[in-house]
Amino acid sequence: MASRVRVSICFSLLVSLLFVSSISATEEESKKEFVLTLDHSNFSETVDKHPFIVVEFYAPWCGHCKSLAPEYEKAASVLSSHDPPIVLAKVDANEEANKELASQFEIRGFPTLKILRNGGKDAQEYKGPREADGIVTYLKKQVGPASAEISSAEEASSRITGENVFVVGLFPKFSGEEYLNFTILAEKLRSDYDFGHTTDAKLLPRGDAVTGPVVRLFKPFDELVVDFQDFHVEALEKFVEVASIPKVTIFNKDPNNHPYVVKFFNSPNAKAMLFLNFSSQLFDAFKSKFDDAAEHYKGKGVSFLMGDLEASQGAFQYFGLKEDQVPLIIIQTDDSQKYLKPNLEPDHIATWLKEYMDGNVKPYKKSEPIPEVNNEPVKVVVADSLQEIVFNSGKNEFYAPWCGHCQKLAPILEEVAVSFQSDEDVVIAKIDATANDIPQDAFEVKGYPTMYFKPASGDVVQYDGGRTKEDIIEFIQKSRGNTVKEDTVKDEL
Repeated sequence: MASRVRVSICFSLLVSLLFVSSISATEEESKKEFVLTLDHSNFSETVDKHPFIVVEFYAPWCGHCKSLAPEYEKAASVLSSHDPPIVLAKVDANEEANKELASQFEIRGFPTLKILRNGGKDAQEYKGPREADGIVTYLKKQVGPASAEISSAEEASSRITGENVFVVGLFPKFSGEEYLNFTILAEKLRSDYDFGHTTDAKLLPRGDAVTGPVVRLFKPFDELVVDFQDFHVEALEKFVEVASIPKVTIFNKDPNNHPYVVKFFNSPNAKAMLFLNFSSQLFDAFKSKFDDAAEHYKGKGVSFLMGDLEASQGAFQYFGLKEDQVPLIIIQTDDSQKYLKPNLEPDHIATWLKEYMDGNVKPYKKSEPIPEVNNEPVKVVVADSLQEIVFNSGKNEFYAPWCGHCQKLAPILEEVAVSFQSDEDVVIAKIDATANDIPQDAFEVKGYPTMYFKPASGDVVQYDGGRTKEDIIEFIQKSRGNTVKEDTVKDEL
């Protein structure tokens, strides 16, 4: 009996130990980080080892990066068991030692994800979802062949769903220059589109008899199917890019439209945007007239978008528009000129667009109101007063296009302005570049604050010196040359 008790106790102890061991292993697994941490010291060595690796360039202070982090880690955990494993990594691009890496991969915002192939020789922008399941699905497609064969009607219908753009190469055989160029195209554009190839057009949705080779593009808008037979890679790429943009892009809260909105704004064309309330009784009339205009100006360097007022608050802030101007059309050209037609009727569309195309519409300028009182040491400049205060004043101007977050510079600029307050030839000014249009031919504003000096005669000069009062005063003195009035500021230095 005693021996039975001892056996029972030993067995229970063994089970307990196994259970504890299992818990420890589970805890160890949960603590493991699947996203590799890279920096300038191990980046090249790590990337060289992997034919396919995804790298996130992030900044610790970035809110979007913080939101992505747990989803990215979940995806890395799932993809680590893929055959072969798909490796996800991250680089702190805000770290000074890693900024050369960020420059090498042209990182302009956070987070930016890059798909690196062939030891980093080929880099593509990650353009997929930002949640774990979506990341996993997207990257599994990216790691396989850029174009997969379609060998049955069932396979074709499961892949060509009519919900997105799908590009199919039809060939008599999978060889030859046309087929090779198609595979090059698929590899080049795989992060943006789905590709397939087949020898039988009858397998495809809405398939009909066609003599290959031909590229057939399926899309969920406009003519639904488009064929193309120029197999030069550049011609193929241009065809896909152009054919995959709707004649009129719809901008609302439907996430399925988001990829087309991104393509619209990435286009080099002038952008004609009609904003209105989609629930308006006149919506159908506006859409019909706008569609007609888009068809009329097709191929003439203008892209068209209809935006729902409810989803367009960011655009209204960016362009300086007001809701009481709706319905409205605003056109932005590639040199950032803007043209506005507020409070229009459906029948105004064709007439106003013709006037614009004929060069008879004056540019629109976003501007805050000119201040009625402007007697502080740092003068307030707006777009409508920029010409008068800065360019036509005949004075030496030192001013900063800045945003509301640039609070650190504000008291310093105030002290500089006080230093020159008795000097009538010097004006210290500020302009909010988020609320006023800045002339692109005179200024290049890529970040805030950006400061410029405008001498009494001559072109503006960007200031890249120190941000202390002493640095700025010394720069103004030197830049003024013979016009310096040293007595004005000598007591301040």
